[in-house]
Amino acid sequence: MDASTSKRPTPDRIEGDSNLSPRRRAWTAGHDDPETLALLEADSRHFLHQSLSSPCLDVVVKAEGIWIEDRAGRRYMDFHGNSAHHIGYGHPRLIAALKDQLDDLPFTPRRFTSDPAIALAAKLGEIAPGELSKVLFAPSGSDAIEIALKLARAKTGRFKTLSFWDSFHGAGFGGASVGGEATFRSGAIGPLLAGSEHVAPFTCYRCPYGHKDRDGQPDLDACGMACAQMVRYVLEKEGDVAAMIAEPVRAVPYVPPPGFWRAVRDACDDHGTLLIFDEIPSGLGKTGRLFASEHYDVVPDIVVLGKALGGAALPIAAVIARPELDVAGDVAFGHYTHEKNPLICRAALTTIEIIEDEGLVENARIVGAHGLARLEEMKRRHAMIGDVRGKGLLLGIDLVEDRETKTPALDGGEAVLYGALDAGLNFKLSMGNVITLTPPLTLTEAEMDAALDILDDVIADCAARR
Repeated sequence: MDASTSKRPTPDRIEGDSNLSPRRRAWTAGHDDPETLALLEADSRHFLHQSLSSPCLDVVVKAEGIWIEDRAGRRYMDFHGNSAHHIGYGHPRLIAALKDQLDDLPFTPRRFTSDPAIALAAKLGEIAPGELSKVLFAPSGSDAIEIALKLARAKTGRFKTLSFWDSFHGAGFGGASVGGEATFRSGAIGPLLAGSEHVAPFTCYRCPYGHKDRDGQPDLDACGMACAQMVRYVLEKEGDVAAMIAEPVRAVPYVPPPGFWRAVRDACDDHGTLLIFDEIPSGLGKTGRLFASEHYDVVPDIVVLGKALGGAALPIAAVIARPELDVAGDVAFGHYTHEKNPLICRAALTTIEIIEDEGLVENARIVGAHGLARLEEMKRRHAMIGDVRGKGLLLGIDLVEDRETKTPALDGGEAVLYGALDAGLNFKLSMGNVITLTPPLTLTEAEMDAALDILDDVIADCAARR
């Protein structure tokens, strides 16, 4: 059944912006560039179709700074970027470094290493929280999650995991098993990994345990932080969970209640469970700290980076673990062809250097705080905005049909998405109704204001049409 005609929203409509909806088809059909339409048809013909992806929205021909541009010359401020463009697109320092590396050494086969690989490993150990210092590289975040899960099994001798419903940790079988989105784990792909336990996430605006919030913030006296208590409860009942895996700040986004991660860290320690933080979308400064976990003074046993690590140019991810977890030297669970590729390692090393040298983490904190303040003001004026939340340049606007019921505005979310695209702003629609803004860390306050001006106007227009 088509997602648009089903009485119950299908997972693709719940978890992201649907590529099957009538609004998507109408927006794409509105292209007046014949070559664009021909290319989109060819893309649809050649690629396997999948929810949230193919068929595609548009054809990009240029990406620079915060901007992407299509064949017809339409430019969009990209507040999506798959969370990969922390340093903006086509940063000249990164491009120059990659050209130099191609001239110097483009590839290293397995069993050999290179200067960029060693330098990157050392740098990650230097910047990672606490004693995290032993690394492995992988071609993607999904692959890195698999490494982290294998490492937890090897260290603990256990196989069970605990994670959150509604989470995303990759498209491989390990990532899909510990993930909690139906789009990636339901239907014909099962069975998934045994022992993949889940609990409801911290979601204070819509507490799954039924506790009321205070304007989006938790009432800890009333709820007793039930979300953290449930983690402890499950760890105790299972008794043999290898690892708890989660995003320290959920990419939807949702921010944890005060004390949440301290309580979870203590529960993991009490039950011999490793804590894995997936910072693939949030790490390297997105939240206004280099690692999102630094907001909560909790150090995981393993952290996973990806997406932005390659500077929106090349794919690379990293697993960074405590030295005590270096326990599997007699097996191979991260034996990838490009494990120590000097080109992608140079991309990651240069990206980190740019973030440090240009003060982009602090910029994310300042511009993000400015943006969140503006969103709070917009919320006071727009009844369609039920909640705003986030940290740094990971911001969310929760659109609702009614503030009292908090019913997600799925159709309203799509209407705002395509209205914003028409006005030159691209972003991700999470869970079908949450405008998720993840711009580059290079963003200025003026650029933030320009983007929020668009959203302000589009939300007002959509509300007037309801």
